[in-house]
Amino acid sequence: MERHEGTNDSDQIAAARQAIVAAVDRGLTLGTAESLTGGSVAAALVSVPGASEAFEGAVVSYSHAVKTRTLGVPAELLERVGAVDAQVAEEMARGARRALGVDVAVSTTGVAGPEPHDGKPVGTVFVAVAGPGGTSSTELHLDGDRAEIREQSVLAALRDVTTHCRHSETSQ
Repeated sequence: MERHEGTNDSDQIAAARQAIVAAVDRGLTLGTAESLTGGSVAAALVSVPGASEAFEGAVVSYSHAVKTRTLGVPAELLERVGAVDAQVAEEMARGARRALGVDVAVSTTGVAGPEPHDGKPVGTVFVAVAGPGGTSSTELHLDGDRAEIREQSVLAALRDVTTHCRHSETSQ
């Protein structure tokens, strides 16, 4: 578990650039599956000049129905644990990888507030990355208002993508 403080736009721009460079250097394609960030990870990635060399697309899966229908997250898993869970984040990332046909996909799910959700307190976020070498997730406990939690989640997702790409084998 990690605890993060606020972020700023320059941190996000730098992190997005690093993610794109890491993917391009390894010949990997990228995609996203986003719930609480609502497409902000994808938007950060495509803000980088040359992003099209690596970034393929995104799925914004705010509802359980889209998580199940588009990403293949088992409905029974969502019913049992809710959307704010490491296993759900991992299923979302794997599902985005399949749906988008990419080498590496990152997902975000969590509680940005203002109220707790699925029995989880505001600031609970899960980021997962799926790639050729497997899937991993990170649990975050973030502070701030709704916008700050979402911004910090985007930054964490971008950093996790960069790390995953740097340690990944080339495209399969």
